[in-house]
Amino acid sequence: MKDETKCLHSGYTPENGGPRVMPIVQSTTYRFESSAQMAALFDMPTAPMYSRFANPTVDAVEQKIADLEGGVGAMCTSSGMAAVMLSVLNLCSAGDSFISTGTVYGGSVNLFSVTLKKYGIECIFVDCDADEDTIRRAVKPNTRLIFGETIANPALTVLDIERFARVAHENNIPLIVDNTFATPVLCKPFEFGADIVIHSTSKYMDGHALQCGGVIVDSGRFDWTCGKFPEFTEPDESYHGIVYTKDFGSMAYIIKARMQLMRDMGCYPSANSAFLLNLGLETLSLRMERYCENGRKVAEYLQNSPKIEAVRYAGLPGDKYYALAQKYLPKGTCGVISVDVKGGRAPAGKFIDSLKLASCEVHVADIRTCVLHPASTTHRQLTDAQLIAAGVNPGMVRISVGLENIDDILSDIEQALAQI
Repeated sequence: MKDETKCLHSGYTPENGGPRVMPIVQSTTYRFESSAQMAALFDMPTAPMYSRFANPTVDAVEQKIADLEGGVGAMCTSSGMAAVMLSVLNLCSAGDSFISTGTVYGGSVNLFSVTLKKYGIECIFVDCDADEDTIRRAVKPNTRLIFGETIANPALTVLDIERFARVAHENNIPLIVDNTFATPVLCKPFEFGADIVIHSTSKYMDGHALQCGGVIVDSGRFDWTCGKFPEFTEPDESYHGIVYTKDFGSMAYIIKARMQLMRDMGCYPSANSAFLLNLGLETLSLRMERYCENGRKVAEYLQNSPKIEAVRYAGLPGDKYYALAQKYLPKGTCGVISVDVKGGRAPAGKFIDSLKLASCEVHVADIRTCVLHPASTTHRQLTDAQLIAAGVNPGMVRISVGLENIDDILSDIEQALAQI
């Protein structure tokens, strides 16, 4: 099936006489006919047993997202940050290191450089434009993975997935890609060598700003028996001596994440949240077309404004990342634009405060146009040096173009620019 069809039909097939729309299974627990049957599920988790691990409604959404990304399995989480955290902790322990590009979401930068550091895990940041030799030099004997974002938030750099994948695989480590802004409709990182994909489903996948969520998707292609990951090839004494590569094959990574980390941390979404997410997924392909169309028109308009110093949008010819976008994102580069307002922080604030249709809010990738000043909000915890590394300057405004009529969006921007 094509993506448009998968968005509607993957993950859930109604039985004869069953509900056409995926139902909400609002239950924490499940009844079994025998203690032996229940015990067997603890050795081989093939069905829901408790809703901290799995729920039929959530499971259907996980299957849909895995199908859209081309993976073997997925695990939903209660937030995008939970997905980022668990994707790393599934591979890293105290004493390990991993590599991340510097232009990732500010919350991820803080998680990597502050919180995980407290637990003895080192993050080595590299420029997203680094050549292969530079990336290779960052790899240490204890490096366990490389992490990057398809389209970085809010710098809007485009990751050369194949370049980072080559270095990762040369060193027998996986590449994890945050595909939130692109979604599987615009880019499928597995096709370019990524091994694990994550999303903040709170963004385009949900699309309506209804609930937070995240997801981890396993490609099933990485060889965990390469000698660097004994936790996948040796018995897990915390889970009845299971050997993940032996017992679960290509799904070793995602099953380990579920049966170790989700078991202990419990950041699983509710059935109701999954139901709402599914409603967003059903229109994802259709919405991404309009986001890209509106985003490109707003970027072109702002590019010609004398009050805008720079426009960052990889869909524009002449943008630094235009060539990479044509390779990895030929259908479009989403509806998020970052602009540098001339004069810095004060004029940027005036522009935001003067908007009437667009909302000033801590969100992005909504059906409604919204704006944000990263340096004073999402990235305010970063030092000046980290802001520069993340591609954020004081005058930057992130514009998430919504699905309103494009003439109304442009009129709002025009009147707001006239105030500065």
